[in-house]
Amino acid sequence: MPYELAQYNIAKNRWPLSDARMAGFVDHLDEINHLADRSPGFVWRLQDDSGDATAIRLYDDPEIIVNMSVWASPEALRDFAYRSGHAEHFRRRREWFDPMDGPILVLWWVPAGERPTALEGKARLERLRADGPTEHAFTFARRFDPPAAA
Repeated sequence: MPYELAQYNIAKNRWPLSDARMAGFVDHLDEINHLADRSPGFVWRLQDDSGDATAIRLYDDPEIIVNMSVWASPEALRDFAYRSGHAEHFRRRREWFDPMDGPILVLWWVPAGERPTALEGKARLERLRADGPTEHAFTFARRFDPPAAA
């Protein structure tokens, strides 16, 4: 069975998204999402009716936002995150987001065509934080092969 790579990450806004100090992030959100949609290896991303996931709230803190997507491979996700136009905005993350304790990104394999839920992403991140990298929830630094290739 072929597998695809799911990723889930969180960020804690320094200010509400409506605050002018968040404009550098908010004003480029559509651009970055469209870049992801057109990137080689992109499969799917979590979004609500507005076209992004910033209104999806899974945490008690209303300033924690989530992002989740599925990619054909770790290399495709890495190229988008660190080698595309996304990288410039990623380097500026400290302007808009507070540091958080523990991992903020988790990776895991899903059967091709399966779309994980935001709650599954949250649970995978919690598992990574509790157990460290495992086949169930891992990181770029400590990656695991898909189940079929293990």
